[in-house]
Amino acid sequence: MLKSQGQTSATLEMDTSSCHGKIFLLFSSTLVLLLAALAIGAPSRALAKRNPAHARVKVFDVRKFGAVGDGKTENSKAFLDAWRQACQYKGAYRRRLYVPLGTYRLWPVVFEGPCAGLIIVTIKGVLKGPDDPSTFSLSHWITFQYIDGMRIHGGGTLDGQGHHAWPYNKCACSPLPISVRLNFVNNTIIKSISSVDSKNFHFNLFSCHNLEFRRMQIIAPDESPNTDGIHIGDSSRIKIIDSQIKTGDDCVSIGPGSKDIEIVGVHCGPGHGFSVGSLGKYPNEADVTGLSVRQCTMTGSQNGVRIKTWASPLKSRAYNFSFHDITMRDVHRPIIIDQEYCPKGGCSAQAASNVQIEDILFSKIKGTSASQVAVDLICSPSVPCKNINLRDINLEYTGSKGPVKSICAHVRGNVRGVQKPSPCI
Repeated sequence: MLKSQGQTSATLEMDTSSCHGKIFLLFSSTLVLLLAALAIGAPSRALAKRNPAHARVKVFDVRKFGAVGDGKTENSKAFLDAWRQACQYKGAYRRRLYVPLGTYRLWPVVFEGPCAGLIIVTIKGVLKGPDDPSTFSLSHWITFQYIDGMRIHGGGTLDGQGHHAWPYNKCACSPLPISVRLNFVNNTIIKSISSVDSKNFHFNLFSCHNLEFRRMQIIAPDESPNTDGIHIGDSSRIKIIDSQIKTGDDCVSIGPGSKDIEIVGVHCGPGHGFSVGSLGKYPNEADVTGLSVRQCTMTGSQNGVRIKTWASPLKSRAYNFSFHDITMRDVHRPIIIDQEYCPKGGCSAQAASNVQIEDILFSKIKGTSASQVAVDLICSPSVPCKNINLRDINLEYTGSKGPVKSICAHVRGNVRGVQKPSPCI
């Protein structure tokens, strides 16, 4: 009897020990799986924090607000309704306005903030501007304003339908609608978007800070009037990178109050080149400073890199510019400072510009000039240009009028390295 009880007790002890072992093994396996899952999920969560594209989003599809991408239906109300809801969405997810494939006719619209947070605008389809002449007196087609934090991308196209409006602007003096106005827009990236056939400027920036354009296609016929690619005014920390701009006016124009502008890896042409100005036309213009243009190619443009000011008593400064590593291909007047800018004539021959131009570097500029004068530096007798530096300029003239030339007036500076044409500083 005692022996039997001892055997039973031993058996129970063994069973309990075995049970505890199994529970421990099961717990250990579960813990390992849980830790592995957490380890796998951690990089994804970290990636989502770093990159909005990997975070969960709340999608506001314009079709669900009544938009129809048939190329006929007018969709401005649907787009505005979708924008308002996306902009003001306060949930846990990121907000995205989504324009799927299709062709969407759109009358003039204003997408206004402030928004509740970063807003993503994904454009896959084609937006078509109005062709009704009653809209041609407006200043814009699409406007974004008062927004801090926006991403516009998707590979879509903004078609301004400029060919309907250009005949109304044969004098290049009528204020036709700008395709996209960005007013008071900060911390924004616009990439992989095409803008074609704008009625006026493609993009106009006013009072913006920290904007980046990347992998853009901006296109209009070379005879289209005032179709500047990107115009910048009173804005800072603007980058234009790895893009192609073919227009009927300046590829990029930089107006008063612009500072810390970078243009990198941009192909320009046809068009009127990269231009600072015109400056000195209006009272109280702010200075322009901190421009870097580098690693760009210009093809068949009417000008290369240019600074232009009006001959007027109005004072301001343009300083600290660098034009570096630029290839010219049959460009008229590749390097220009023009302080006698007067495109329509009628300016006083006695007047002189009062815009002080100084601390300008032209370096490693090479290729071919379609004009005999490849370097044209005409500064003001009132405020001569100061510290103009030419470094390694190598430009060949492709015409038959004689050797390539440079012309200078009222310029103070220095030269270094290869100089073709011979320098006149």
